[in-house]
Amino acid sequence: MLTEAPKYSEEEFDLSVRAAWLHYGAGLTQGEVAKRLGVPSLKAHRLIARAHRDGLIHFTIDGDISDCLRLEEKLRQRFGVKFCEVCPDLDDEPLPLLTLSIAGSRFLRRSLETGEDQIIGFGHGRTLSTSVARLPNMSIGKRKLVSLLGGLTRRNSATPYDVIHRLAARTGAETYVLPLPFYANSVEDRAVFLAQRGVREVVELGIQASLRIVGIGTMEYDASSVATGMIEREEFDAARAAGGMGEVLGHIFGIDGRVIENGLSARTLSMPVAEIGRHKTIALAGGRSKIDAIRAVLASGLLYGIIMDERTARTLTA
Repeated sequence: MLTEAPKYSEEEFDLSVRAAWLHYGAGLTQGEVAKRLGVPSLKAHRLIARAHRDGLIHFTIDGDISDCLRLEEKLRQRFGVKFCEVCPDLDDEPLPLLTLSIAGSRFLRRSLETGEDQIIGFGHGRTLSTSVARLPNMSIGKRKLVSLLGGLTRRNSATPYDVIHRLAARTGAETYVLPLPFYANSVEDRAVFLAQRGVREVVELGIQASLRIVGIGTMEYDASSVATGMIEREEFDAARAAGGMGEVLGHIFGIDGRVIENGLSARTLSMPVAEIGRHKTIALAGGRSKIDAIRAVLASGLLYGIIMDERTARTLTA
């Protein structure tokens, strides 16, 4: 049974249970626990000690989080990702926005605080935007935050789920924006856009980013790229007909992970698809409507890691 609720935050409790499971259950050293959780070694030691002091550790470790850790290991083995975080379900919506935004904000905060990555790239979308909204005001020094794709739409002056401007407001960091649409009108227009002085430098900065945090888009008609007018319905239908299941940074993937080469993907204003896997690219995604999209993108082998809700993880590992 669980002991009396510990007198610290839900986030600290969650980290303590994770640290204890990894140390006592998985047999990792405190240094390895610190690396897995992305915290200093001293904090890992304190988390493990706190779990022990609060009676969480007996013959087993109390807390549902151990199930999440087992799912993480299954996902790593099945899809070959090096980092995986599965979060306990907090809501029962087609898009588990509460679960994902809490997990996403925690990951963002750790990444911004550690200083390990001097350049961090960001996609956009509702889940990432809501995660940023949960961040406290922070000071992160001289690191650079860069948008990985254009966000101007045909129906709005900018995507309603903008991320990079919200990050600038939260962190005061040096931020770089691509003042471009999501897709160019033609392959020729794409070449012209990307050759512009200023644009070329921002794209190159995104390619250099040692950490990228992105969303995964679906090929359903409620996808944000259709809803916000980034692309027309006929273009979307053509991509679906070609086998498209999921999208990352404007690039479309089939269920087997292959890149869908068509007119739409050839016009995306972001880094080339081959560059996605060259540095740590971590997706934040989940929900019933995104199962096939997530499976397709994971099958591509381009992701370094993924953060998702428990229900999605169970479906993907069933």
